[in-house]
Amino acid sequence: MSAYAEFYRRSIEDRDAFWAEQARLIDWQQAPQTICDDSRAPFTRWFAGGTTNLCHNAVDRHLATRAEQAALIHVSTETGVEKTYSFAELHAEVQRMAATLRALGVGQGDRVQIYMPMVPEAVFAMLACARIGAIHSVVFGGFASGSLASRIEDAEPKLIVSADAGSRGGKVIPYKPLLDEAIRLSRHKPPAVLLVDRGLAPMERTAGRDHDYATLRAQHLHTVVPCTWVDATHTSYTLYTSGTTGKPKGVQRDTGGYAVALAASLPHIFMGKPGETFFCTSDIGWVVGHSYIVYGPLIGGMATILYEGLPTRGLDGGNDPGIWWSLVEKYKATVMFSAPTAVRVLKKQDPAYLKKYDVSSLKALFLAGEPLDEPTGRWIADALGVPIIDNYWQTETGWPLMTIANGVESRPSKFGSPGVPMYGFDVRLLDEATGDELTGPDQKGVVVVQGPTPPGFMQTVWRDDARFVKTYWDSIPGKRVYSTFDWGVRDADGYYYILGRTDDVINVAGHRLGTREIEESISGHPNVAEVAVVGVADALKGQVAMAFVVARDASGLVDDAARLKLEGEIMKVVDAQLGALARPARVQFVGVLPKTRSGKLLRRAIQAVCEGRDTGDLTTMEDPGALQQIRDLVVR
Repeated sequence: MSAYAEFYRRSIEDRDAFWAEQARLIDWQQAPQTICDDSRAPFTRWFAGGTTNLCHNAVDRHLATRAEQAALIHVSTETGVEKTYSFAELHAEVQRMAATLRALGVGQGDRVQIYMPMVPEAVFAMLACARIGAIHSVVFGGFASGSLASRIEDAEPKLIVSADAGSRGGKVIPYKPLLDEAIRLSRHKPPAVLLVDRGLAPMERTAGRDHDYATLRAQHLHTVVPCTWVDATHTSYTLYTSGTTGKPKGVQRDTGGYAVALAASLPHIFMGKPGETFFCTSDIGWVVGHSYIVYGPLIGGMATILYEGLPTRGLDGGNDPGIWWSLVEKYKATVMFSAPTAVRVLKKQDPAYLKKYDVSSLKALFLAGEPLDEPTGRWIADALGVPIIDNYWQTETGWPLMTIANGVESRPSKFGSPGVPMYGFDVRLLDEATGDELTGPDQKGVVVVQGPTPPGFMQTVWRDDARFVKTYWDSIPGKRVYSTFDWGVRDADGYYYILGRTDDVINVAGHRLGTREIEESISGHPNVAEVAVVGVADALKGQVAMAFVVARDASGLVDDAARLKLEGEIMKVVDAQLGALARPARVQFVGVLPKTRSGKLLRRAIQAVCEGRDTGDLTTMEDPGALQQIRDLVVR
């Protein structure tokens, strides 16, 4: 049995002993009394009876040995700011923020909503909440007022921390008007709002409710705020993810299990060591930002880069597709975490930018967010000359569900596959209709996790245990398993391939086709940089596939004849790989695909445009003109 196979086996079959070992990676004020309590499945409780604190493990415990080491490195290509905080300086700033929160009435168990751009004060606020036992709920900065209002209503925060504005590509996005409108719409009215003024946009302040952070910080420069020791099962934060009912789901996370899961993932998965630098290009509004911009690297004693800006914008505000690699060189980043969509953006730039900087400090580039197609994976692997490690997880899982744990045993990656199940995750493939387990290679089924779920996994849906059970655990007939709602297959070596959402299936003349499978096939054409496939209602077939493609070289697509020629070539690729049934009804060419600012494709919005329906909330869309391109193509 290989080293990782034995490591994984112990995590499933000798669960308590395995996780008791991992628990020694963090500090406890009181040792756990019970490692895994699954007596109320699926509500698994980890390390019950133990008391700890996330902020202590991320900041305070490092002061004795690395107080002057870099902890938080803030880089904003939007404002031209670059500033480093040592662990000692981070400790001081977090205490100032914690004292401010307490002065505004926040205590243990209270909720604090954070609606912020990628600025240090956002990290201070998260850590300060953890320090005093408050529960933070970060909402992606710039989110629409209606969406923010629904999250305010559900969390019922005592305080909201926000800012005057964010910025994207040099365009200022005022936050305060969005926040004011959200509070007006919400039935819950938070008694206090704490504002960071970046000087980017004017703010109207509501007397008695709105407070200036700079003023309050100055009053607490030397205030000492000790960590509040909380039970391992104490809720650390909630993070909202979209629900099929329209009501967002508040994914609820514990404290001890989350700390242990992240502490273990640093050496085992990311090969990170204390004193090194972790560069995650995500946003704190997403779970990746929580786990691998803020808590994970800091718990592991690493410096973490907090980046505000585009992957192609330099510190001087000009075009610089080499900015990320320059930061890898400058701060000697050993671990980098990004998304396939970001790599595809860089893929369209001059490859000379990748050769301009010394990236030899990188042990690997980790990618997640959407499946990594093979052409993109090979391109960035050849360009960087470092291992490219895909990984697959969800807001609900808190850390990677599948990847390669090279820190345990070095194994090859396979392009197109996120890897193998991670320790603690008892992953199965089940037949959606019968619930039968699929044990052979290359059998398509729903990816599920058999309980008990590992440390760091969601506890429940905030204030809605029934929804947690019904949504996640009761969707497979006759089985009480956690459903990822993703199709997958497993090859003979145990590597998984994710084929797309079970609810993104196209039903063409009674045949079920995954959009992801068609996208993967189209991506194999040498002139395809990006692709999105959606199912569109059709009177004859029920649905047909429509593909929207960004060409790698669009210079030749000057007329209809050239576009039709490329469209025909792409359809032949799909015919050859998947059969004529999967062939898109049309392949349309666009300059850019509509995405959120975090890089996720807005497939549902594309589908809505194609079907002439309302697209819903598009506040988080990166380029509003992208959807108009599709609309123009569809209606012409």
